[in-house]
Amino acid sequence: MSPQVHPLAHVAAGAKLGEGVRVGPFCTVGPEVSLGEGVVLHSHVNVDGLTEIGARTEIHPFASIGTPPQDLSYKGEPTRLVIGEDCVIRESVTVNRGTPKTGLTQIGDRCFLMAYAHVAHDCRVGNNVIFANAATLGGHAKVGDFVFLGGLCAVHQFTRIGDFAMIGGVTGVKDDVIPFGMAFGANGASGELIGLNVVGMKRRGFGREDVKTVRACYEMLFYGPGTFAERLAEATAAYAAHPAAGRLIAFIEAGEKRPVMMAAPKKTRVAGSGPAAADD
Repeated sequence: MSPQVHPLAHVAAGAKLGEGVRVGPFCTVGPEVSLGEGVVLHSHVNVDGLTEIGARTEIHPFASIGTPPQDLSYKGEPTRLVIGEDCVIRESVTVNRGTPKTGLTQIGDRCFLMAYAHVAHDCRVGNNVIFANAATLGGHAKVGDFVFLGGLCAVHQFTRIGDFAMIGGVTGVKDDVIPFGMAFGANGASGELIGLNVVGMKRRGFGREDVKTVRACYEMLFYGPGTFAERLAEATAAYAAHPAAGRLIAFIEAGEKRPVMMAAPKKTRVAGSGPAAADD
């Protein structure tokens, strides 16, 4: 089916529109934009720059996609934004393309960005990631697969968030969050780990033994005796080969000197955070 462009939309010469694309009224599409098969721009959507949007992605009104990075060092160099397939981008979301430092901002497949979410320049976002309302990534942040970012959370630039992690609402994140970690910071404070995202693990097919082993690794890393370096060495020897628990070890080692978010004292409870890992 040929692309359908509303007469009140502006699609620049040079833009590439796949089969079945629909561009609603008052949308603007720049000359270097590529919209995959079945992409829908509802109305008042701005897509600019060297931007590629994957098949069947749906973008709602007032989103601004592929605009220049909010970086004072940027001088108009050609950089890119790539968004995967089957994503849903809701109202007033902003996604900036990269800077020359990496040249690329990238979002994977099947991501859901709720209203007012922001993805800054040079970020790398995996597949099946959910941004609740106004969740914000600073520049160069890296987010793994199946991550949930709570409403109004703020992730500091260069921070890494591992696969299957969950960030609570109104949480500041300045240190790397391990895979399966559940981070929470009351009233916008810098977050700390309050346990494991066990519910998320079960939903994604991890069995009881996997959960048990990941929890044992978590306990050794954050509550064992000695320094963190000593605990990491012990956990590496015990769990590095395990398919699930080994993700924690590999993530920490890949970060080199990046700080890792630490766990709250075991007796700490935050209102509304639910049970700690030891209670599951």
